[in-house]
Amino acid sequence: MPRNGDGPMKVLCVAEKPSIAKAVANHLGGGQVNTVGDKLIRNIQGNVYVKNFEFQYSFPTWGNCNVTMTSVLGHLLSHDFDPRYKIWRDCEPSDLFDAQILTFVEEGKKGVASNIERQARDAKYLFIWTDCDREGENIGAEIRHEALKGNRSLSDPGKTVRARFSNIERAHIINAARNPVTLDEAQSNAVASRIELDLRIGASFTRNLTLSVQPMIHQHFRNKDQGVISYGSCQFPTLGFVVERYLRVRNFVPETFWTIKLMHEKDGIKVNFRWARNHLFDRMVAVILFERCLTSKTAQVMKVQTKPTSKWKPLPLTTVELQKCGSRFLYLDSHRVMQLAEALYQKGWISYPRTETDQFDCGMDLRALVQKQRQGGPWAQFARGLVNGGFSAPRNGRNNDKAHPPIHPVNFVAPEQLSPEEQRVHEFVVRRFLACCSEDARGSKTDISLLYGSETFNTSGLVVLARNYLDVYRYDRWTSSQDLPDFREGDVLEPTEARIHEGKTSPPGYLTEPELIALMDANGIGTDATMAEHISKIKERNYATTRPRARPPRQNNEDDDEDSGPDVPPAAQPDRGRGRGRGRGRGGRGVGGTNTRGGGGTSGVQEFIPTTLGVALVEGYENMGFDISLTKPFLRKEMELKMKAICEGRKTKAEVVHETIEQYRDVYVRTQQRLDALRAAVRKYCFSENG
Repeated sequence: MPRNGDGPMKVLCVAEKPSIAKAVANHLGGGQVNTVGDKLIRNIQGNVYVKNFEFQYSFPTWGNCNVTMTSVLGHLLSHDFDPRYKIWRDCEPSDLFDAQILTFVEEGKKGVASNIERQARDAKYLFIWTDCDREGENIGAEIRHEALKGNRSLSDPGKTVRARFSNIERAHIINAARNPVTLDEAQSNAVASRIELDLRIGASFTRNLTLSVQPMIHQHFRNKDQGVISYGSCQFPTLGFVVERYLRVRNFVPETFWTIKLMHEKDGIKVNFRWARNHLFDRMVAVILFERCLTSKTAQVMKVQTKPTSKWKPLPLTTVELQKCGSRFLYLDSHRVMQLAEALYQKGWISYPRTETDQFDCGMDLRALVQKQRQGGPWAQFARGLVNGGFSAPRNGRNNDKAHPPIHPVNFVAPEQLSPEEQRVHEFVVRRFLACCSEDARGSKTDISLLYGSETFNTSGLVVLARNYLDVYRYDRWTSSQDLPDFREGDVLEPTEARIHEGKTSPPGYLTEPELIALMDANGIGTDATMAEHISKIKERNYATTRPRARPPRQNNEDDDEDSGPDVPPAAQPDRGRGRGRGRGRGGRGVGGTNTRGGGGTSGVQEFIPTTLGVALVEGYENMGFDISLTKPFLRKEMELKMKAICEGRKTKAEVVHETIEQYRDVYVRTQQRLDALRAAVRKYCFSENG
């Protein structure tokens, strides 16, 4: 390839993954791509998957250029403490809050780094093609760091740029190539601060935990191979949610309640009426009210109201919602869902799967995307209907990360070209997108109220008039109820059956993965891209296990025929009561669901059960009695807010690192003073015969 001055300028393009590098090279090179892959290059690179692609491309600003396209394999740089801190017992764990951190390229990636350095030597411009999120900005900064070793001029203004793209469709890639932007230094600094804080906090607390608890376990079990007892500032709050729900279930005390059940048969139809009070926990009061009903003998129809109703179509798909729905409907854990979504993205079938945005930009040609899905698949006929007049603009949610659109299909792919698991994730993405572009389901709802004695009883009926989005989005269910007989206001009737019923409250279910993800999202534990990793980590550390939910939760008294309403997560914190149970018990909609009442079922959903060590660690820290516990989300949520402040230019990396380290140093000192509480919890749970 000619050097600068002998021909066209050289542009070095570097992607985050080999598959992206290959796709971008093929799009920009127009099929005229030379792949450099001889044995010498492969040995130098140290990895057969990283290749250099050479082609020519005409950039609007730079003109016709010789382009070398290569890639890294995620992060290039690693971080660790100075070797003098390697031996755990040679220093206090708290020393790691201030210890020197070294930045280096690991042995397995030195070939990748040297390839970038070598290719940068005669490059006029560095064009970075990493994923457009915080992590991608930081990886881009690492690529620039290595490229500058070979060519310092790339630090000049305008000499290093990055591509903005959210899928690898040809038109999208060409648009990104023609409209480069600058690296976002603030986002890169936010990731750099997170890396440093996770290393310092995780290492100090992990060493302290292990040195404090591991000897007890060794002595009790005589097990010389007991592993490290790891701490992570996201990992422990995640475990805290699991243990908290587990203890609520284990410590639940059922309470007896009484309710009045009323049934009236008319025109051969039996209609059950619900007591407006639902139920009472005082038997005497319930009996007195029941007797007043019986004394009156007749009931009067107080209200008959029929009105249109709707079940709202789902919002555009975010990463968090994909993970929750993947667990609830596809029976895949969140980590696996993200792996499959990433694979579909790299193959060019869906958009970038890490996004917080639930709004489609008004400039996107959604109809063209719908039209591509007419080519085949079980949703083809529905897509044709949208193209032929059924299209309706998607709803707008409340979130927009300004980086990526909601997850959506960008091309048609025949299902047989995908693996079985890829098919499931791809089908969900396609059906969700088509549902977003459809109409809400429409129906008619009738509400009837009776006055029986002094008590009010209600019933309702639904007639589905137009299924609309439900015809493609099979993960929701909304069905007509049995027809109601003709009731008119003022009618007086003698109930066919009235009785008092005794029941008991039931415990909540163990925490499911959709519920856990919703709690993490509401409490700022991790990002949409890292939640699955934190959940996976508590299982890897043997702090919690999963199992299929034994039975679906009992539904509460809400009707499935109500308006669906917007996608709003439930309260950020679960009910912390661990004693007597009140209210609906195990009923409810499920945490964080999106238009899923009654749909999909939960028989394949996994529920989390903490191990004895997991319970011991959480209870031990809780028993220390601090306002801010390491197993609660508050510290990590505050850290995530500070990361956001860096991205928005309100704080610097140095300020955030200093403030956060001082917070955790204070917690560390106080924890040291009450380690006996942690050891007592380990003895209680890990050494008992019943475990």
